[in-house]
Amino acid sequence: MLDNLMPFLLHWGVTSLSLWVASYVFSGIRFADTPSLIISALLLGFANAIVKPLLVILTLPLTLVTLGFFLLVINALMLLLVSSLVRGFTISGFWTAFFASIFIAILSFLIGVFVVDDGTTWRISRHGPWV
Repeated sequence: MLDNLMPFLLHWGVTSLSLWVASYVFSGIRFADTPSLIISALLLGFANAIVKPLLVILTLPLTLVTLGFFLLVINALMLLLVSSLVRGFTISGFWTAFFASIFIAILSFLIGVFVVDDGTTWRISRHGPWV
């Protein structure tokens, strides 16, 4: 059980950091306080794990016709869903959610690149994953 806890907490932290940075980059994203940011990151992780796969399956024909670009719309819808569920987290509109979801995905990936799992511990790499 504890073996799965560290990757979960790490992913939650990376998502929280990405959402926090996105709130400074995009003027249409607001967090009332720190708890709403942390709860939003947790709920976004759950939405991406449970709701998003169902939406991807249901919209598979549309995703294929658009060559996968509809997945960006699904990511924006996940952000809008979380903002509608968490008090203190507001997004001004769909296009803000659309571009913020792209930004959050890229930033989360870039932060995650520098976190290394060597089998026993998690650590921050000084040189990235290429060393």
